[in-house]
Order: sequence, then C-alpha cells, then structure tokens
Amino acid sequence: QVQMVESGGGLVRTGGSLRLSCHASGRTFSRNAMGWFRQAPGKEREFVATINWSSSGTRYADSVKGRFTISRDNDKNMAFLQMDSLKPEDTAVYYCAASGIPSDSLYYTENWYDYWGQGTQVTVST
Repeated sequence: QVQMVESGGGLVRTGGSLRLSCHASGRTFSRNAMGWFRQAPGKEREFVATINWSSSGTRYADSVKGRFTISRDNDKNMAFLQMDSLKPEDTAVYYCAASGIPSDSLYYTENWYDYWGQGTQVTVST
C-alpha cells in the first residue's frame, strides 16, 4: 500500500521560513514526477511546484516563484519544499503528490498525480 506522509508544517510569522518534507512508502517514485499543491480555506486546491524524476526540471506557480524551492532525494523516496519569505496568503494545507507514470516530464495539474498525502497545515501570521 502506497503512503505519502508530509511533515514540517506549522505556524510562522510573515517573512519566516519552513521546510516541508514528504516521504513515500510502498513503492518507489524515483522515475516519477512529484509535486506540491495547497488548499486555503474556502478555495480550491492549487498547484505550487513540481519536479521531474531527474531533478533537471522544476516549475512553480507564479505566486511562489523566487520564494519556494522544490527538491527531492530519490534514494530516500522523498520530496521537499523549502518555503522562504512566507506571506499570510501562503496559509493553506499543503499536499505532496506523486505521478504513477514513469516519465521525466513536469506535471502541474492534479489529474497527472495518482498518489496524495494527507496534507500538512502551514499558517503564516502577520
């Protein structure tokens, strides 16, 4: 059974930093794209960042470009999201996701992802 578990969320002040981690178990995703999405209260879930299996490519939502960095460790079956210069509008539940299709492509829509974590809350105070 595949499990995706996020960690690292919490409460931080505006301008602060957090590093989210995602650990996958049950199968390897070393040849699959991984991504981060988020859902703020009352809003739909939205794309944040994606990384291909080789880490040669990344893509970010415009709202986080230059502040967030996605990375991965294929040996550990993990993905990370370094979040700097956090703003109150970054407050959301953050979800890790993995594609079920081996490919070196980048995916930034939910329909490409087959496996999801339960989410971790990030709250940015003013």
